[in-house]
Amino acid sequence: MEQAKKLVDTTPIWVDSGKELARLCEQWQQQNAIALDTEFMRSRTFYPVPALVQVGDGKNCYLIDNLAIADLSPLKALLLDTRVVKIMHSCSEDLETFDRLLGIVPDPIFDTQIAGALTGLGHGLGYAATVSQLLQIELPKSETRSDWLQRPLSESQKNYAALDVAWLPLVYGLELKKLRERDRLAWLQEDCAAMVASARNPEPPELYYLRVKGAWRLRGNQVAVLQDLCAWREREARERDMPRNHLLKENVCLSLAQSMPRYLATLAQPGLEGKTVRKYGETLLEIIARAAERTDVPPPLPQPLNRSQGDQLKALRQAVNQWAEENNLPPEILVRKKELEALLQSSEPKLEGRLTGWRRQIIGERLLAELANMRSTQ
Repeated sequence: MEQAKKLVDTTPIWVDSGKELARLCEQWQQQNAIALDTEFMRSRTFYPVPALVQVGDGKNCYLIDNLAIADLSPLKALLLDTRVVKIMHSCSEDLETFDRLLGIVPDPIFDTQIAGALTGLGHGLGYAATVSQLLQIELPKSETRSDWLQRPLSESQKNYAALDVAWLPLVYGLELKKLRERDRLAWLQEDCAAMVASARNPEPPELYYLRVKGAWRLRGNQVAVLQDLCAWREREARERDMPRNHLLKENVCLSLAQSMPRYLATLAQPGLEGKTVRKYGETLLEIIARAAERTDVPPPLPQPLNRSQGDQLKALRQAVNQWAEENNLPPEILVRKKELEALLQSSEPKLEGRLTGWRRQIIGERLLAELANMRSTQ
């Protein structure tokens, strides 16, 4: 391992020529895997603003200036080449950034954070902690909040960006070996494929109302109003490329759904005042009025767990912790709290989403059996 570390040159290599990018991408397409990362800005926009692409090939670290290169098609071809594994860490936002930059999502990917959880490192470990545990290398955190759109980048920024991909190939090699030893590589591939599919198919605007806290209090057409307001906010935010809450805060959507105002005079409230009412007031009233007349009203959202269900949740989580310990896995990688709550809130529990894949045999069927046993003894 020490010899492998010495083979990696962490000096950043700046790439701002389309010709050089094409040459490098052709070279990288001969490899089995490359390390990949992005730097982006997202303080006042809905979408990430791509600022830099980093590639590590196990020997060198390359910083691709996407702001300077007009033709990024060689990079696009590389990221879609299924013969080349793209090694990334906690990559959901990076996938979104590539979709924004190139109109594609890299595939296949190997997320070293997920692999770390499946091989016993722990749940949700950051890149620096992963590198520290596996390679005993400490990484700086000095440039986490940098302005990556500025040019030229400082030497400190370049060095920081290079280190983001420098050690990923070595981490990949160690984790890949452990996954194969534990017969869990297929688990990792399934979870990574699900991330790619999710990035390619974002949640429809019509489902965003399901995320609103307190929405379970709504009944009848109030639910329809919330659904339509959240869908409008999502589409508008995407079209204007602005953060959702800069347009309309979530708690305002909920309040409007509860009160269903009919006039501008009754529309204003904390969080929805002055300029926003003048700009969007009539639109919001139209949405509310139409939703109030809908006949295809969504069902009420599940209420919070009652005391009995809360006790069952506690018992299920204890069982999950035990099963996770038996398999040397973090409980969080097996099942999420929301997934357990959904099972408890259903009159006829069934396995959905993540629980239908490799988790079905490891924990899914056991959860259903445990829940059935709880209900039979009530």
